[in-house]
Amino acid sequence: MTDPTFPTYAQLLARTDAPPGSAWGVWGAGDEIGTLNHLTPERVRDAAALVRTGERIRLDHPLEAFDPPPAPARKLLRHTMFGANEHHRDEYLDGFYTQGSSQLDGLRHFAHPEHGFYNGTDPGRLQPGLPTLGVNRYSEHGIVGRGVLVDVEAHLRARGHLIDHDAGEPIEVATVVEAAAGQGVELRPGDILMVRTGWGHHYLHELDPDGRRALTPLRASGLAASLETVEWLWDNRFAVVASDTFAVEAWPAPEDSPFLTAAERAGTDRIPHSGLMHRVLIPLLGMVLGELWALDELAAACAADGRWDCMLVATPLNLTGGVGSPSNAVAIR
Repeated sequence: MTDPTFPTYAQLLARTDAPPGSAWGVWGAGDEIGTLNHLTPERVRDAAALVRTGERIRLDHPLEAFDPPPAPARKLLRHTMFGANEHHRDEYLDGFYTQGSSQLDGLRHFAHPEHGFYNGTDPGRLQPGLPTLGVNRYSEHGIVGRGVLVDVEAHLRARGHLIDHDAGEPIEVATVVEAAAGQGVELRPGDILMVRTGWGHHYLHELDPDGRRALTPLRASGLAASLETVEWLWDNRFAVVASDTFAVEAWPAPEDSPFLTAAERAGTDRIPHSGLMHRVLIPLLGMVLGELWALDELAAACAADGRWDCMLVATPLNLTGGVGSPSNAVAIR
């Protein structure tokens, strides 16, 4: 049932008691989990009823899968094993970037350039070992709910359109809605939405290492950066929005993005994050994003039996003060 008292995005834009377009205070002044609040016990219980066969499908790529990492600031991890004796093995990782493969963005990940971090959190509290706004909050709450896959790539391919991943093709909300309708799946409040574009498959299996290195600067398909996209994601009350893409949204942002700051519009030098929806979705709305998810196997299973929803469980690292985490996600059907 829809809660008529829950604010729409249009109402958030009209706020005068907080940054316009923000959800600050919607779940309380001390909230640190944002849209995960939509994962109520009732919705978790209902998700469990979706399990019919017990089939489990992993939604994570290997930690070392993205070689080279799409984000140039991240490096490949180094895995070292050792043993105290010939009958024993131990190990450690060097250069482990928590967002280097299939991941969840924590609410520390982005601040709005003009308004700051989610719920007005003091950036001085966002330090290693301090729990405020850390990915540990996701772990404490738990991520369990109804997962829904929308296969945009298959929907467009059936109509003769191949997404131009290397050009960073934006995908409009209307296309996602059409794809969901074509699958016959209903989107509900509290859903963990997964949008498959085929970008992950393209990057990992259609490009060789030299082709991946040639993507400089990086371009990647994803949701179009628009107010319509933000409004649709918020008003549908998704708990998590995940995709097989680099950033959920198309990368880079368009030159005329509505999410540029006034200074950037006036000619201030832009950075790679300029104009991204990330600057609104994470710090203003507390929206939990999943990136680089492995969705091909799930898409094949859903297409085979016509069931596009499942129980989804993700167990992010309980890393105190973490900025992000491997998603550690599995679909249970």
